[in-house]
Amino acid sequence: MHLKISHATEYRYDEPVQYGLQRLRLTPTNQPGQTVLNWRTLVEGAVIEVSYDDHFGNRTHLVSIDGDRESFRIEASGEVETEDRAGVLGPHQSHVPLWLYARETPLSKAGKLIRELAKSAEGGTDLERMHSLMAIIHETVKYEPGETQVQTTAEEALERAKGVCQDHAHILISAARTLGLPARYVSGYLMTEGHPEQTASHAWADVHIPSLGWVGFDPANKICPDDRYVRIAHGLCYRDAAPVSGLVHGIASETLKVAVTVERQGQQQAQSQSQGEQSQTQSR
Repeated sequence: MHLKISHATEYRYDEPVQYGLQRLRLTPTNQPGQTVLNWRTLVEGAVIEVSYDDHFGNRTHLVSIDGDRESFRIEASGEVETEDRAGVLGPHQSHVPLWLYARETPLSKAGKLIRELAKSAEGGTDLERMHSLMAIIHETVKYEPGETQVQTTAEEALERAKGVCQDHAHILISAARTLGLPARYVSGYLMTEGHPEQTASHAWADVHIPSLGWVGFDPANKICPDDRYVRIAHGLCYRDAAPVSGLVHGIASETLKVAVTVERQGQQQAQSQSQGEQSQTQSR
């Protein structure tokens, strides 16, 4: 599938900001299931200081804001050719050892509820248990924007039984690690037919199945990613793959406006979001 994507992010401050640094993970890379045809990242009111691949292999731009800025804007856009691989990415290939993805983070640490959830997974193989977990999470945790924040942990989201795709991903990651399987958080885009008012970007999880390698699971939609998905970044949890993260010097309050457009063969979906910190959410 040929997808055209535009992702615009604008920060506004209630008083001039003297200095700030933002880390951008907004660039897809060639990998199993996707080929980047072209891509560019532009900033207004800031400067791209350096571009590099982080230790997870995520293409990253470090952007500085310097001198009485009341706003700055980021625009990432391009075209990606995708392939339906039924969620299977294949063997682990990275500088990061596979065992690292079994490590807990504050956002993905398992509590009593996560451990009970993991035990409820049915099936005779790891793959069957992950499909079971994906279905249970989809049925248990209602998709409801505004009920959780980017700081919400997997255990907290499961206790509330409400959240967004970010929470669904964290819960699956935490449960998979409880069962001894390496798992990672993935940020990216999802082209959804007939939902023009979806919010910003999307998130799901990869689990390493010994017989298959990395396999994607999207609990928010109860499906393994297909050619409607574009991967941007991954890591142990949201903190490693956030589209934009950073800091500003001073006490100014900020507002954030995000607009994402995904087009395929003349069809278009528009997504918009406005909140304090950029996260991955979606409409279903």
